[in-house]
Amino acid sequence: MLVMGMMSGTSADGIDVALAEVKGAPPRLRSKLLRHTSRRMPGVLRTEVLRIAEGAACTAGEISQLNFRLGMAFGDAAASACREFRMALSRVKLIGSHGQTIFHQGRPVPFLGRATASTLQIGEPAVIAARTGVTTVGDFRVADMAVEGQGAPLVPYADYLLYVDEKIGRVSLNLGGIGNVTVLPAGAKPGQVVAFDTGPGNMLMDALVWHFTRKKQKYDRGARLARQGQVNERLLKELLRDPYLKLGPPKSTGREYYGRAYFQELLRLGKKHRAGPNDLIRTATEFTVASVVDALKRFVLRNTKVQQLIVSGGGARNPLILAQLTALLTPIEVLTSSKLGVPEEAKEAYAFAILAYETWNRRAGNLPSATGAERQMVLGKISLGQMR
Repeated sequence: MLVMGMMSGTSADGIDVALAEVKGAPPRLRSKLLRHTSRRMPGVLRTEVLRIAEGAACTAGEISQLNFRLGMAFGDAAASACREFRMALSRVKLIGSHGQTIFHQGRPVPFLGRATASTLQIGEPAVIAARTGVTTVGDFRVADMAVEGQGAPLVPYADYLLYVDEKIGRVSLNLGGIGNVTVLPAGAKPGQVVAFDTGPGNMLMDALVWHFTRKKQKYDRGARLARQGQVNERLLKELLRDPYLKLGPPKSTGREYYGRAYFQELLRLGKKHRAGPNDLIRTATEFTVASVVDALKRFVLRNTKVQQLIVSGGGARNPLILAQLTALLTPIEVLTSSKLGVPEEAKEAYAFAILAYETWNRRAGNLPSATGAERQMVLGKISLGQMR
């Protein structure tokens, strides 16, 4: 089956599209990434997504309208990708769309008299199916949360299929807006996989670059700005007291925690410790690295032998991050996912192609050992395309 996966991450700056061939069933499920691309998120949509995701006042009508408008954008991205791939959209048999997260509360908190956890991804799958004619699976996270899981991370299911090895212990690290790891002990069974969000990935660095370049740069290309600065050790020490870092897995986080309010506090701390713009960018970069290393040493390496760290996401293109991870985790080999056949920017979209295929075949796609769910669940909701 030809399956297309689509993903818009925490930064909401683009829609990643992956085309995969998937066949078989676990443990003999086989998948191959055929093509991948990315489409820029229209600026007005990105602005509105970030505004709502960071808790700004909005109406139910605005969320409803944005849900459908993002569905149109995802449908257009699928059609545009097929034109780039020079193939008919009708050849795609299934689409898996993660959608755009605008709220995620992984752990139950008091709400209207009862502890409640919830998540909301928008980008209406029915609109994608209608615009493309392709059956679309979306809204993956809620089924896991319905059985007491955190709804995240879900990519570990694909990480397991792609990277588990009989002899080599591996950790798959994705550095998007948020950092997350999947721990794959040598010869692991699905129930032995552990995964969790480590803390900020690129989110704080990107926000600082956007702020200090007056919206001229979205990220620190090649770590050029960070390399011009110095680590402010006092500030870094204060950041590492972040209570989220001490929480044990399963755990997940997002823009609700590391968004605008956290960024404003980071700017305040920068002034308090007299850190210049590039010093602050450098310190935020080191904070991302330190939070990953702390998570591995605190929750993983004491009990699991790891030989390789496989890095994907936008952070995998930051040479300073890769160099620091290598220095701090020796003798673990640090390599990017492209070395194992999956381009760094394509892995998460590829993962949702695999998850959609499993949903279509009525098979579970969550790993309770990763999300904390009570049991495995078939994920997502299916919107049928054209009846051929």
